[in-house]
Amino acid sequence: MKLFIKYMVSHRCEMLVKTEMMNLGIPFEVIDLGLIETHEDIPDEKRELLKANLALAGLELLDDKRRILINKIKFAIVDMIHQAEGNAHVSYSEYLSTKIGMEYSDLSGIFSQVQGITIQQYIINHKIEKAKELLLYNDLNLTEISQRLNYSSVAHLSNQFKKVTGLTPSYYKRLREERQANRENPLQ
Repeated sequence: MKLFIKYMVSHRCEMLVKTEMMNLGIPFEVIDLGLIETHEDIPDEKRELLKANLALAGLELLDDKRRILINKIKFAIVDMIHQAEGNAHVSYSEYLSTKIGMEYSDLSGIFSQVQGITIQQYIINHKIEKAKELLLYNDLNLTEISQRLNYSSVAHLSNQFKKVTGLTPSYYKRLREERQANRENPLQ
């Protein structure tokens, strides 16, 4: 039996879930970010206790099939962006269809209904978040960042970055450098 957990995004969350599963005496095979696989069905009373204990830690045990599907799509997108940096470009629709095992048009329709934005906009938002992270914490130039994130050009990355953040990537990086300089020399 597979259980999906919303907001399970770090190894600390993973450790917390493992501890809860062991404390409740629920045998499990696999725990991955957002996923628990158990040997057998969990009795309702233990499932409710697990759900309540996870909620106390800010995690949510998902029951609704549509929400579970949305969570799968989100994890696949995050994985695609953060794990496959710089790899040969595969269309997002093809990647998601293969990864989830459903037609992209079906995935897209459900995602838009539940989330209120398109899968494409969700992907763009996450790519821009990754670009911001790379601008802030790496010494990569825009060309290298655009290649890592599979943009067709620096101009394409810059246009999307400005559309989402209201700033150019260069200005965003310069702001960070100015803030850091001000922290190091507060009296200047």
